[in-house]
Amino acid sequence: MRLAAVDPGALALGLMPGIALADARAYVSNLVVFDHDSGADHCLLEKVADACERYSPMVAIDAPDGLLIDITGCDHLFGGEAGLTAEMEKRFTDVGMTVRTALAYSPEAAHALVRFQILPAPDEETAVKRLTVAALELEAETAIGLRRAGLKTIADLAVRPSSALTARFGREMTYRLACLLGQADSRITPRRPLAALVVERRFAEPIAHVETALAMLGELVGEAMLGLEQRGAGGRHFIVRFFRSDGAVRDIAVETGLPTRDPAILDRLLRERVEALADPIDPGFGFDLIRLGVARFEPLAPGQLKLEGGAVDEAALAGLIDRLSIRLGRNQLRRFAPRDTHIPEQAVLPLPAIETNVPLRWVAPAPDEPPLRPLHLFDPPQPIDVVAEVPDGPPRQFKWRRAQHEVARFEGPERIAPEWWRQSPDKPGFTRDYYRIEDVRGRRFWIFRHGLYGRERGHPAWYLHGLFA
Repeated sequence: MRLAAVDPGALALGLMPGIALADARAYVSNLVVFDHDSGADHCLLEKVADACERYSPMVAIDAPDGLLIDITGCDHLFGGEAGLTAEMEKRFTDVGMTVRTALAYSPEAAHALVRFQILPAPDEETAVKRLTVAALELEAETAIGLRRAGLKTIADLAVRPSSALTARFGREMTYRLACLLGQADSRITPRRPLAALVVERRFAEPIAHVETALAMLGELVGEAMLGLEQRGAGGRHFIVRFFRSDGAVRDIAVETGLPTRDPAILDRLLRERVEALADPIDPGFGFDLIRLGVARFEPLAPGQLKLEGGAVDEAALAGLIDRLSIRLGRNQLRRFAPRDTHIPEQAVLPLPAIETNVPLRWVAPAPDEPPLRPLHLFDPPQPIDVVAEVPDGPPRQFKWRRAQHEVARFEGPERIAPEWWRQSPDKPGFTRDYYRIEDVRGRRFWIFRHGLYGRERGHPAWYLHGLFA
């Protein structure tokens, strides 16, 4: 067992992460230790990353205990880089966290400075070149080779030709060196996709009432809809983030079935979403930042109303679907979409009703043509006992749920072969012969024989798959 992390007091006593627990207790007899919970550490890091999105939307996890933040274009909101850094350090120090910060021109340089810098330097370039080659975080063999060659600092490597270094130590080393020196184009990948349109409000005094926060959110909705109108688009996915003064962040999101830029509609949906939360929004000591992002929007031309003033039916239906989806949950209200397959039970895909980007569209049936497929399907198909004149012929009577049915009319067979490209040798598929059946009482059934007689199975089984209305 080894130490995973130490606090400042243990560090002052000479303990370091990585040393054996037995050795640590030999150095410090009254050492207090706790089990390392990597899952809890990651959850805490995620919460810290959420809190840091108040400074910039470009936040990335630098595991196991760091964050990378791209503050380009954001520092002026806090009085410059120094003001942003001071405000960030104070916020986390106030909640009992120990933090180290570093500013650099590349993510790799910031990572190296915050973890390996020991002495202050007058500027970033000097600070980076003072670092040891351990800042490159290379494999042990490569790092030992660099030291044996007398290359102990980044400055020692920076003055050497990159071709010679690549030939001796590999391309990976020279690439990391270029990133560290800002000579390569390296960027962070934010943990959350950036919203296409963002509006926000910052408050000098935190807002302690949810209703006041919702009123401010209504103003943000108006600004966002104005931005969408200028783009000739309508929003489909909206995300609201409430930043509390103690660092906690609460998200709510709504989706719409059709693009919209009506402030009244979105404001109503957001309020209904807040009211439907199982865990109500707790302002704590107050919200000091509210941000509304439009995560997805689509082109939306100006709408045309009917002359009598009524709205288009399609828009009214979409609004109803939006409200029900918000109240009941996104996956509680569904619609069926067709799939490109000839297997009956796989030909329909249930999707959230609010989702309009379905892969295929339904084909309208011919007028006055009886349905070829029943509306009601059993999942799984129910086994039945069938009597037929010949083994591979149509059924004459069948027994289902202890009731005997005499066949008056039949139509078929409709043969459906298995999807051979998805079969495995140990589980071969069987051909289905479907019949549309009407019994003497006028009830209509959809049944099939599972397997070709004599070729695929000696005694094919029969199943009832659906009922015609």
